[in-house]
Amino acid sequence: MIRLEGITGGILLRIVAAGSFSLMSGLMKLAAEAGVSAPEMVFYRALFGLPVVLIWVLAGPGIGAITTRRPLMHLWRCALGVTGILCLFQGLSLLPLAEATTLGFTAPMFATLLSFLFLKETVGWHRWLAVLVGFVGVMVVMRPGGDPLPALGVAFALVGAGFSAGVTVTLRHLSKTEHVAAIVFWFFIACAVAGAVLLPAFGSLHAPLAFAFLAGGGMAGGVAQLAMTESLRLAPVSAVTPFDYLQIAGAVLFGWLALSVAPSWSALAGAALIVGSGLYTAWREQVRRRAVTAPAPPL
Repeated sequence: MIRLEGITGGILLRIVAAGSFSLMSGLMKLAAEAGVSAPEMVFYRALFGLPVVLIWVLAGPGIGAITTRRPLMHLWRCALGVTGILCLFQGLSLLPLAEATTLGFTAPMFATLLSFLFLKETVGWHRWLAVLVGFVGVMVVMRPGGDPLPALGVAFALVGAGFSAGVTVTLRHLSKTEHVAAIVFWFFIACAVAGAVLLPAFGSLHAPLAFAFLAGGGMAGGVAQLAMTESLRLAPVSAVTPFDYLQIAGAVLFGWLALSVAPSWSALAGAALIVGSGLYTAWREQVRRRAVTAPAPPL
């Protein structure tokens, strides 16, 4: 068995996560084209992804790793995460794959805003400029002056990104005391429970191919979640998060090959602005942390 260690291992795992997330989004988009609703996607993603997570837990840290000392914090994180993924899947149902994926990457901008409003973090003009550039990218993706995207789909995608940012801020506190196995496991359990509650109202019978898309998307989502969290054990956040943007390239490629939808120039231009904004924000965060932790000069 190949063991991945160090920053190189973390980067490789993050690339695996990006590819798996792209595959998950593409398969869920195909399921949506077959008539599957967003609540059904949430449920079946958890149903088919949970065995992948359990196999990893049993083969790695052990079942004891899922115990928690902060159940209320997990409940809050799961509420944010379930709402976010429900909105993101709804946006995915209403928007082209590339545009929905791109808008999902506005989460770092919302994380900056939430950190400023609720954590009282100091945000310099560099990061505010990055936020502004990112929102300009959102406006470009929305195709001003051309054939506009469905406003409801854009709203769902942006709200989902906002909740994802809330998850990011929450995980800064939760990961200090909780094992990644507990964080991933209880999130999948929450998605399964929430999806099961919504299933009687939004679920229906589908063709076998649609369930095949859901099964593949769920397993890909499980692999993606584990690879993403494991990458953070091996490498710093600043070293691996830039590779998350490979998901946009994966979405463009999947949409082109599987859905016969070529990306528009506005989508590519907006994606470039949003990616640039996210990468600059990550770089400024790294600079800020180095400044905070740098030793004082000798007297």
